[in-house]
Amino acid sequence: MDLTQKTQENVEYMIEAIKTKLKMATGAAMNASAFQVEQYDDILDIYELVMSKERLSISEVEALAQELGKLRSK
Repeated sequence: MDLTQKTQENVEYMIEAIKTKLKMATGAAMNASAFQVEQYDDILDIYELVMSKERLSISEVEALAQELGKLRSK
């Protein structure tokens, strides 16, 4: 996956990967199509952070979920 391209497909790929890594119980609420290319850089930052860590604490998961919630289209 070429994440240097700011496409909706890449946004959706990153959101799905983040949800999988975080094992988010609220995965259904984080529908990948609810995120727009305009938030690409923010989503990429979160994606890179999540993928760089082997484990995340509960508080980190909660904070990341909150950030994703802010980026989600209404």
